[in-house]
Amino acid sequence: MAGDKPKVDWTDAVWRSAPSVDESGSVVEIAHKDGMYGMRDRRHPDQVLTFTPGEWDAFVKGVHAGEFD
Repeated sequence: MAGDKPKVDWTDAVWRSAPSVDESGSVVEIAHKDGMYGMRDRRHPDQVLTFTPGEWDAFVKGVHAGEFD
């Protein structure tokens, strides 16, 4: 099916995070594996959002442009 993303096994990925800036306890973690990017909340490690390189690039550009402030 068009638009399907490759399946990535994130179980042995190296996750990176920044300290939480609020009191919610939420910590976003990012990993890069098999050419794809994964994002998850440390409290829910089995729930991973998977991004293609193009999607990740657009997201990062949006962050830098203040689109999510």
